[in-house]
Amino acid sequence: MSNILTVLIFFPLVAGLFGFMVNQKSIRAYGIAVAAAEFLLSLWLWMSFDTSAAGMQFVEKLPLIPEFGINYYIGVDGISLFIVIMSTLMTLIGIVALSIKENLKNMIITLLFLEVTMVGVFASLDVILFYLFWEFSLVPMLYIIGAWGGPKKLYAAVKFFIYTFAGSLVMLIGILAFAYLYHSQTGTWSFSLTDWYALLLPFDAQTWLFWAFFLGFAIKVPMFPFHTWLPYAHGQAPTVGSVILAAVLLKMGTYGFVRFSLPLFPDASVAYIVPVAIISLIMVVYTAMVAYAQKDIKQVIAYSSISHMGVIVLGTFAMNVEGIAGSVFLMLSHGIVSGALFLLVGVIYDRKHTKMMDQFGGLAYSMPTYATIFGIMTMAAVGLPLTIGFVGEYLSLAGFFKVSPVLTVIAGTSIILGAVYMLTVLKKTFFGPITHEENKHLPDLDGKELWALVPLVAIVVWLGVYPKPVLGPIDNSTKALVQLMHEKAQTDLAKQTISVSKNSAKEAK
Repeated sequence: MSNILTVLIFFPLVAGLFGFMVNQKSIRAYGIAVAAAEFLLSLWLWMSFDTSAAGMQFVEKLPLIPEFGINYYIGVDGISLFIVIMSTLMTLIGIVALSIKENLKNMIITLLFLEVTMVGVFASLDVILFYLFWEFSLVPMLYIIGAWGGPKKLYAAVKFFIYTFAGSLVMLIGILAFAYLYHSQTGTWSFSLTDWYALLLPFDAQTWLFWAFFLGFAIKVPMFPFHTWLPYAHGQAPTVGSVILAAVLLKMGTYGFVRFSLPLFPDASVAYIVPVAIISLIMVVYTAMVAYAQKDIKQVIAYSSISHMGVIVLGTFAMNVEGIAGSVFLMLSHGIVSGALFLLVGVIYDRKHTKMMDQFGGLAYSMPTYATIFGIMTMAAVGLPLTIGFVGEYLSLAGFFKVSPVLTVIAGTSIILGAVYMLTVLKKTFFGPITHEENKHLPDLDGKELWALVPLVAIVVWLGVYPKPVLGPIDNSTKALVQLMHEKAQTDLAKQTISVSKNSAKEAK
């Protein structure tokens, strides 16, 4: 299918509109069927993808506003392909695991609309199209938190919206400025990302455009000191909201660094490696310590998510194939593992309506299957070898080690700190005596929950043992990205730094 990407983007939209005509009793089955079809379609995209090629595939381009060079321009490469697949998978998992009963139809339709924006962001090659999908993704998540969240849901929803929308406005200024500079140099208007890649900008222009884009992406990640919206959002969001937020929406920020910041502003990206790395290290170490201090299991995972996102940013700004490919793989592994952990927290919250660690203990005896899956995901979260968490984390840190061994050693403490707070959660929740009588009779995972969690366990083990099917295409596209950065580099520092990446690509090959 030459238009498979268009179908993949807009099928959930059409299905969501038809969902308004589905009755309440059938809406869950309808939502699962639609999400499953969308996931299978994304797998078909993978099966049809030429994994040996580095460039964009399944490209579609139609004029929208030709006077200003705005087009419906979409395509995927090895970097975006698997993030698209993860988006469809986690939407399916989220709908399967839904435990809410109030306004279930509205929730499922909202999730389908959100899926449209997620796939659209990662498939867009026109910058205006990308920005539209980016902005529209705020609305469904705002509704999910505000309508189905906890006691402080309105505060959390508004804070989430204001932070991310403010960053997006600054990014929009950068987008318009870049388009103006493109027009000044070429005499034509274009918002095509591939056209923008060919433009060489002076360092001064790169600098302020880099920070304009950086602010929009950094708030979405979220990077320190813009991270304060995320714990509130996770704490008040329903389980499915936290799953989608952690697994997919945060990755829009790190994906933006890879797709926009590095290739558009290679000289500025190299020049500001150190301040970006320092911010990332604060994320890694500070939020890990905050995670250890939490008593709410969901808050532990929320702050843990920020810490791991710091490692992703470090790998991205390593400016070499190992680091960037590792960061993309870590986006996938973090999405799978954090999504699963938030699902697991939702399981015990549904049973006991609390997320406080001191209310549990000894659950390994009453809920052995649940404890086993939680243990596997904990090991993946701390980067245990032969789990999905190890591969991306190792490559990201190995890539950044070539930039700064000292900063990498500091970042490596994330592995130790992660083990401390995650194993503390495991110990307090699942082991020791059962001190609360009601915990002796908590039911173990039911069929619906197993259907949601077992596939994620399989992925964690499969890609931990054999990551090549995913890492191979990512590596090919990353090499092409680094080659582009090297060719565009104008300063001596950028040429020297990115040339190391070029040599690394040859060695890896």
